[in-house]
Amino acid sequence: MGRKGRAARRGLLRRTQLRGESPANLCQNENRRHENISRLLQLLLETDRMWMTKVVALCLLALVASAEDKKLSSHATTLADNSANLAFSLYHNMAKEKDTENILISPVVVASSLGMVALGGKASTASQVKTVLSADKLKDEHLHAGLSELLSEVSNAKTRNTTWKINNRLYGPSSVSFADDFVKNSKKHYNYDHSKINFRDKRSAVNSINEWAAKSTDGKLPEITKDVQNPDGAMIVNAMFFKPHWDEKFHDKMVDTRGFLVTRSFTIGVPMMHRTGLYDFYEDTENRIFLLNMPLGQKQASMILIMPYHLEPLDRLEKLLTRKQVDTWLSKMENRAVAISLPKISVEVSHNLQKHLAELGLTEAVDKAKADLSNISGKEGPLPLQCLPRFGPGAGH
Repeated sequence: MGRKGRAARRGLLRRTQLRGESPANLCQNENRRHENISRLLQLLLETDRMWMTKVVALCLLALVASAEDKKLSSHATTLADNSANLAFSLYHNMAKEKDTENILISPVVVASSLGMVALGGKASTASQVKTVLSADKLKDEHLHAGLSELLSEVSNAKTRNTTWKINNRLYGPSSVSFADDFVKNSKKHYNYDHSKINFRDKRSAVNSINEWAAKSTDGKLPEITKDVQNPDGAMIVNAMFFKPHWDEKFHDKMVDTRGFLVTRSFTIGVPMMHRTGLYDFYEDTENRIFLLNMPLGQKQASMILIMPYHLEPLDRLEKLLTRKQVDTWLSKMENRAVAISLPKISVEVSHNLQKHLAELGLTEAVDKAKADLSNISGKEGPLPLQCLPRFGPGAGH
């Protein structure tokens, strides 16, 4: 998931930690300073031997339309900003987990799922969702219409020139009956399907959910979950397959196999893609990092690579990743010739966001004693939620 210094652009922000041996110069015609930058860039991107301890990606797949795109309403624009800010907060919250390796977040998918919760909620449960989205002042109709507009805009695979399959389903316990108005409006605004399932038969429930995910993503996600937690609650499941298409493609013949260090003592061969082109580039000497902007097809989205000067723990970079800082970096980029080599990778992750959203303030909707989601069934009674977004192979490149 980048924005060119403002909230008016979509993209992909990826942070990767690599190690390699010194390569040859990238651009013979560059001056000495650019040669040094190129060497360091090549050291991090094109390596004969690489070491990756952890790859963490923040997927900003949906912020706001740029000036060249379709104009969005003011409500959708506000919600795009809010969704991005929420994604950064989620990212930092999830990155604190010691066993976290890969993080892949679609801000709009998360925000639209919360919008669906607000649609099904009443009183303080619904208002708390709006608070998490920083949308307290928005009327309900503007919230749902704005998120719906935003979701439609960014999921237009033809305009974005991406392969993007996203499917959403709300699973309810066998005892629940979905209210007609809720079914109609959640489908209209958030493209949600609905299904009843016996959560008490865990094996059958898990198999049913995984079969739906596999079918809805053409087999890209054969397993979306291994467990269901609350037999009396409901489960939000987002199954997503995202594959970007480069604006300037890597040639099939410009691929070779390089050594990839999984650990300091274990190396595997991986296919590496190579090309030279003009890209937006920035060196932040104060923070000792390089940034490279690689546009996707039709330049409606881009992938941002953030690379430290040298191999180091991710903690320092983690602290740098704020919305304001990323916008500043993007605003300072300049177009220049760069030779690039990237490993062909596929990122497949599953996140249960219940805990992380609760830590950001969404406590009532997941609390059996407090959740008022009676708009879902049209009846009073507890129906706590758990959220399980799943992003599948191809979410990398």
